[in-house]
Amino acid sequence: MTRLGLQDTIAAVATAPGHAGVGVVRLSGPDALPLADRLFAGRRTPSRTPAGRFLYGQVLDEQGEALDDGLCLVFRGPHSYTGEDVAELQTHGSPAVLERVLTRALELGARAARPGEFTLRAYLAGRLDLSQAEAVLNLVNAQTETARRQATLGLQGALSERIAAVQRQVTRTLSAIQALLDYPEEGVPEEERDRPLRQAMAELRTLISTSRAGRLATRGARLAIVGRPNAGKSSLLNALLGYERSIVTSRPGTTRDYLEAQLELAGVPITLVDTAGLRLTDDEIEAAGVRQAETLARHADLVLLLEDGHQPRDPLPQLEGLPMLRVQTKQDLPPVWQDPAALTVSARTGEGLAELREAIRAALLGDAARSEVWLGSERQVDAARRALQHLEAATTLPDELASYELEQALQALSELTGRDVQEDVIDGVFRNFCVGK
Repeated sequence: MTRLGLQDTIAAVATAPGHAGVGVVRLSGPDALPLADRLFAGRRTPSRTPAGRFLYGQVLDEQGEALDDGLCLVFRGPHSYTGEDVAELQTHGSPAVLERVLTRALELGARAARPGEFTLRAYLAGRLDLSQAEAVLNLVNAQTETARRQATLGLQGALSERIAAVQRQVTRTLSAIQALLDYPEEGVPEEERDRPLRQAMAELRTLISTSRAGRLATRGARLAIVGRPNAGKSSLLNALLGYERSIVTSRPGTTRDYLEAQLELAGVPITLVDTAGLRLTDDEIEAAGVRQAETLARHADLVLLLEDGHQPRDPLPQLEGLPMLRVQTKQDLPPVWQDPAALTVSARTGEGLAELREAIRAALLGDAARSEVWLGSERQVDAARRALQHLEAATTLPDELASYELEQALQALSELTGRDVQEDVIDGVFRNFCVGK
């Protein structure tokens, strides 16, 4: 996709499917404005309109009759989003109108845009680097304020700036080593060689530590609520949600299938999963629910293991080793055991819920909550980790071999921002975009 058809004029509906007050059909490419001249009739033609201006008029069909009233916004390369001439036709947001306008643009010679092709052209034109392009996708998909903020910081170049700072530190060390190899009698001060390398490694470790939080803020987290029957799982789910989503009874084993509910917590979209109570049972249906609960726990980002503080303790060893918070429930009743490592809550009174929410936030985000910029994709994490591995290797090798490792680290950092990256990697990034962006 990367090099195919980049000289074509492309068109796509740039607004979300469905009915809306306004819809947009976007054209970009060398013939975008001449094509808009034939598609739109206003007081002047789009090709004669200065950049940044808009026209009021009508979008025309093949007979010259009006498809709809609307606006035409004109942008000129290289200062447009794509770096090319762009025309955006704003009409009423009827799917029928937008489909007809797009069809007419294609009849006049435009090609249907591929997923992410507008942003791909912006990247290839140097308007964005690859990390900023990924931030565009994250911004489109953002479900929470935290995800929006992280995507906006990425789009503004905050991650690119952090990576550029690391590259400068690595380059300083590489230059110092090369100078030492060329002029060994001169020597190189420690602050010119080792200190920049230590700072670069520390910065990469900080960025890598944010990767889990970045992924969860973008795609969301699954939080499984598990425990023995009647441990208060459904009650806690309702208490966290603030409304009754799950049926609560005093009869053990009521929940036989799992139940999901959506919640935003600490800026992360969370899917809460209420599961069947874990116990040995001869009931075939309940046993299937127990197996399903164990599977859901193993695939969750975090497990809340609930234990009834009003009943004798009965541990669940099969869940050991999972990312887990232990929660002692029913604190409105006299407890019969205590565990300093367990959080204590009462779904009935709300006692301990604030502390539980904070513990969930800490378990999901960790120290990343204090960081301004998060790594948001597996591709970024992989490049950062490879760069760090090369830097760590450089600290253990003679100068001649250390220079090679530093060069490899710079290569990995360039891949992170997309300045030196293979076409299949670029295609993989933009394949996830929607059509029209």
